[in-house]
Amino acid sequence: MPSINDTVRAFMPGPPCEREAFGPGSLSGLSFAVKDLFDIAGHVTGFGNPDWARTHPVAAGTAPPITALLEAGARLAGKTKTVELAYGLTGENIWYGTPLNPAAPDRFPGGSSCGSAAATAAGLVDFALGSDTGGSIRIPASYCGLFGIRPTHGAISLAGACPLAPGFDTLGWFAREATLLASVGEVLLPAGGPLGGPLLLVTEAWENAQPGVVDALGPALRALETIFGPAIGIRLVPEGLDTLFAHFRAVQAEEAWAALGSWVEQHAPAFGPGVGERFAAAKALNPALPAAGRAFRRDFRARIGGLLAGGATMVYPTSPGPAPLLTASLEDQDVVRQTTMGVTAIAGLCGLPEVTLPAASVDGAPIGLSLVSGRGRDRALLARVVEAARVAGLPSVTDRTSP
Repeated sequence: MPSINDTVRAFMPGPPCEREAFGPGSLSGLSFAVKDLFDIAGHVTGFGNPDWARTHPVAAGTAPPITALLEAGARLAGKTKTVELAYGLTGENIWYGTPLNPAAPDRFPGGSSCGSAAATAAGLVDFALGSDTGGSIRIPASYCGLFGIRPTHGAISLAGACPLAPGFDTLGWFAREATLLASVGEVLLPAGGPLGGPLLLVTEAWENAQPGVVDALGPALRALETIFGPAIGIRLVPEGLDTLFAHFRAVQAEEAWAALGSWVEQHAPAFGPGVGERFAAAKALNPALPAAGRAFRRDFRARIGGLLAGGATMVYPTSPGPAPLLTASLEDQDVVRQTTMGVTAIAGLCGLPEVTLPAASVDGAPIGLSLVSGRGRDRALLARVVEAARVAGLPSVTDRTSP
């Protein structure tokens, strides 16, 4: 009979990449996994693609955040699968197998941090590290019914991590309980500013969501209002979410080609569906498009930075709908990608911290609710999430019984 690990298919095949904790600490007794784009000394970082693994040596050192977690008493259980070169949102990987979504087995787990989300949701580890460029922590968390955080851009070192788009790349993590999400943040995040402003309901993001999602998230939103006070509706993006997506996509593509294009050109790797097409589009990109995107990002950051400077928190659906079905066509997946990334681009363009809560379900599949604060307020945001989880009746107390 196959084990739960075999069923979930979250970990990379081959000998496990394990490390014992360096000693006792605040995370003693807990296990974690790491997305296979972070270096572990003595192991090849595969980045989700066999040609990448074939053309790169074993890592000489271990990424500093992983060392910090080992020093805090956590045990590394292994490396998890990722979408090829982290350039995708569904979680599909044709080379190593797409991880199961334990919360909705007939749907994609979300990407690109698919394996870390699946391992956490299945209880194979207590928490797991991933990365988030355009939504790769937030969307798998929403799809798999987890807490997940994309921190302030630049708050955590990415030394020893494979890049996709450095102007957006962040290290993030998943947990099944709010307190554990915050406890990991105490190890990895610097101290920052407080929260104290109002709850801002971003109208465009709510209008972008499926009607069933809006209805399902209503009770969680009302629970948040008992903490923050009545939500204030705002129009954040008069240009439209499609404009945000277009600008984000252009700048991300430019950075992805700058970071990875030389390797793609030299080795002509084999890619799964959609990934090669994205790199081809990045190579052929009209330079005027990312230039316009960078100019828009500067203005948008100034606008949102001023809005959140007093400690306000934005709230909106993490994804417009539940995870796409495994039978969804590439065309349907592209529609989901566009409507989803128009929302994830809010925090992405501004480098803001965003935490998603497993707040509801639609058609039997999880859906997340996001809280977004000003830059550097990550720890305060996590503390609010712990309080919100308690009030909303979501998992809030750390469970240390995972296998």
